[in-house]
Amino acid sequence: MFQENTAFNTAYSAEAENGYDESRRHFINHAGRGLLAVGVASALPIAAAEAHKAVEAAAPPVTGPLDIKLPPLEAPTDPKGAEPFNPDAPDRRVGYALVGLGHLTLNEILPAFGKSKHAKPVALVSGDADKMAKVAKQYGIKASSCYSYQTYDKIKDNPEVEVIYIVLPNSMHHEFTIRGAKAGKHILCEKPMANSVKECEEMIEACKKAGKKLMIAYRIQYEPLNRQVQKLVRDKTYGATKMLQMMNTQNQAHDQQWRHKKALAGGGSLPDVGLYCLNTTRFLLGEEPTEVSAQIYSTPGDDRFKEIEENVSFTLRFPSGVISQCMTGYGSFNNKSYTVYAETGSIKMDPAFPYHGLHQERIHAPGGKQMKETPNDPGKDQFALEMDHMAECVRQNKTPYTPGEEGLQDQRIMEAIYQSARENKPVKLHAVAKLDAFRGEAPKEEA
Repeated sequence: MFQENTAFNTAYSAEAENGYDESRRHFINHAGRGLLAVGVASALPIAAAEAHKAVEAAAPPVTGPLDIKLPPLEAPTDPKGAEPFNPDAPDRRVGYALVGLGHLTLNEILPAFGKSKHAKPVALVSGDADKMAKVAKQYGIKASSCYSYQTYDKIKDNPEVEVIYIVLPNSMHHEFTIRGAKAGKHILCEKPMANSVKECEEMIEACKKAGKKLMIAYRIQYEPLNRQVQKLVRDKTYGATKMLQMMNTQNQAHDQQWRHKKALAGGGSLPDVGLYCLNTTRFLLGEEPTEVSAQIYSTPGDDRFKEIEENVSFTLRFPSGVISQCMTGYGSFNNKSYTVYAETGSIKMDPAFPYHGLHQERIHAPGGKQMKETPNDPGKDQFALEMDHMAECVRQNKTPYTPGEEGLQDQRIMEAIYQSARENKPVKLHAVAKLDAFRGEAPKEEA
């Protein structure tokens, strides 16, 4: 996905420091007066030292507020309110460089730093110097930390940058991931990972060779409501899952955007929005499909689809017997939903894939009476969650939950989907017995 974004730096409050100094002076003065009043002048240095230690112990750490607790405002019978935000202090956050300043970066990713606990924006990379200068001023990024695509490799000399977030047209992911890894930086790359299996494999190898982490930005795997569905499916809350129905469609603008150019996008609706259907199915079940069958259709005469496909319908079959029917398109009204059909209930996410406003509905019939449940949307920022997970992986040396291998597996399956549509027959896939075979360590669950 191609976009550009912005950052939000939270400064440590001088108020806390001022309050600390005032408390310290008051405590020492009070202790001194009390000792003098009883004539124990010899004890003053000891008392002052003890007072200093007591205040030092009570003062907030210089790195910023950590794990602040507040008493609840709600009765136990009411929905629980949010916990304190508790971000890291700015000097403890992982510095990100944003590569590409399009819609996604400017509208979603850069603003998400304001809701991030562990990440901050420290550098920008763009082909538009004027736009980049404006964005840098908006987010307090130094002019010396702004790079063109040609000077991108100089980012190796910027110690503030620990992670590079690549938000470019799909065909550019391969080049900028490899260059970023060679510059000694960890990589967070937008989906789809690349335009071919070979490119994905080379990206993984480059990061391994450089000793750097590679994570693919599958934000749905970090979003709370979708993670709830995964848990319900894995726990068999409504019995075994039998079928899934996934849909992700949108009506593209009639313009010459890069998504309509095969050389830049690698394909049409499938790698862009259809990938959500594929990846979310795999995420919910933990299984890998053993067979795919697909059909593709593009409206004749529509200039948008001269090079890329409009509609794709594909079916995934899994070892457990689950069938997932997926549909995606670039020329029909926006629909981003899915339903899980299990033995004793169903779970619907509608919408499931947008950046905001997700909704979940569970239907089952305990005691023979149908019941609908609609859990609250925690309203977490998906981009902040995924960037925070990457930051924690960097700090704690963990493998990201959605590493390069996860993106590579999706690319393999998408190539099989195209093959099935061309040949008009099902395509068998390599059997994978292990659950979550291509994922790393699960993200920390947010309160």
